[in-house]
Amino acid sequence: MIETTLHDGTPVQVRRLGPDDRGGLAEGYRLLSPDSRYQRFWSRTGEVIGEAMLDRLLKEAPERHAVWAVLDPAREYTGVGAASWWRSEEDGELAECSCTVIDGDQGRGVGTLLLATTWLDAMRSGVRRFVGYTMPENVTAVRWMRNTGAAAEWDGYKVIFRWDLDDLESLPATPPGVALAERLAELSGEVL
Repeated sequence: MIETTLHDGTPVQVRRLGPDDRGGLAEGYRLLSPDSRYQRFWSRTGEVIGEAMLDRLLKEAPERHAVWAVLDPAREYTGVGAASWWRSEEDGELAECSCTVIDGDQGRGVGTLLLATTWLDAMRSGVRRFVGYTMPENVTAVRWMRNTGAAAEWDGYKVIFRWDLDDLESLPATPPGVALAERLAELSGEVL
């Protein structure tokens, strides 16, 4: 577990999720707004996450994928966001990454902390490139990913983002790019 603070000074913990986190992950999903669930899962779902999705997310396979969460221990429900990476079946140096932050906690640096954590964790497992997807109407996510240094392309349906995990020199001097570089430097010595 990593202990750090968000950019507003809130103390948080970052840790990998496992099978014992089933109830917490389901509660976090329930707390997302319908729009946030749609932006993350690309379908209109109810407040309950399916058992098959929970099984898939929480199955322990550290060389293939990992799910990380940012927790605020001062809250009754501690989860404020989660992110995952999934290694490609075809290219072992490529992984898909995704991130979800509880609506009320967006804009506090949770996504940047999660991106940095999954970035370093995936690199330690041999991943060299990340790919992420978002709907084009999710302009906040599009702007954030571009501002963290991701190359973007639109395939006619979704926006595809790509990060070269080895190329920290190309992180832009935008506020999100600087924040990501700072988090990567802070966490690089941590045992993830």
